[in-house]
Amino acid sequence: MYAVERQQLIERILGEEGRVVVVDLARRFDVTTETVRRDLGALEEAGSLVRVHGGAVAKDADSTSEPTVVERASRHGAAKTAIAERALMALGPEFHGSVFIDAGTTTAAVAAGLAERLRSAQPRGPRIEAVTHSLTIAPTLAATDDVSLTVVGGRIRGITAAAVGVDTVSAIRRLRPDVAFVGTNGVSADFGLSTPDPDEASVKSAIVKSARRVVVVADASKHDRELLVTFASLDDIDVLVTDAEPPAALAAALADAGVEVWIA
Repeated sequence: MYAVERQQLIERILGEEGRVVVVDLARRFDVTTETVRRDLGALEEAGSLVRVHGGAVAKDADSTSEPTVVERASRHGAAKTAIAERALMALGPEFHGSVFIDAGTTTAAVAAGLAERLRSAQPRGPRIEAVTHSLTIAPTLAATDDVSLTVVGGRIRGITAAAVGVDTVSAIRRLRPDVAFVGTNGVSADFGLSTPDPDEASVKSAIVKSARRVVVVADASKHDRELLVTFASLDDIDVLVTDAEPPAALAAALADAGVEVWIA
């Protein structure tokens, strides 16, 4: 196989999986790891990927890249819906407490699922106290009769349409929701949960610390990703809801931290 053919295949794998590992590629192509590293170097020079320890990630998967909330809304739609449905099982059928719903597109699916669940409930249950700092999630919850909604304010970060900043963090620290549904850009064995932006990380950290139970929702594309800023360790969360079994090292770390892994 010519180098250009291998590199085209590597790009295709990256497009499908978001990440490649040097030893796996060497085994797959029956070449040395040095040959694979040269291929990755050539692709990095061409702007096709970003090299990381042991392999490479797609160009938009480096530690600071972050698509807008509109761009993310169209990705992994079926997985997000399935994850949301599974995550809502954390709220029993008689749940009548308080929830915090973090900003994000998977958490938005949780909010939509919660609203639908409450609208279709017969007989009607008690009102749920809901809190969010997301301008895209708030309307979904506000339009639901059985939700009493609190929106945490602050400076709005355009790329995520979420409130951030000192005032936002301070307001969240005064809360104690029963369950928090939290999104993340990456989850890894060594770095925990991470996100590209320090302000977003501060808000997420406050949410995690405030809640009695933390349910993280993240599709498989977030597995083994490490973004610029960590906001929680695996020990800080109670449940990870995802759509595929985590890789072995991550699965072992989650088990050691006592995290329940729910596969949607």
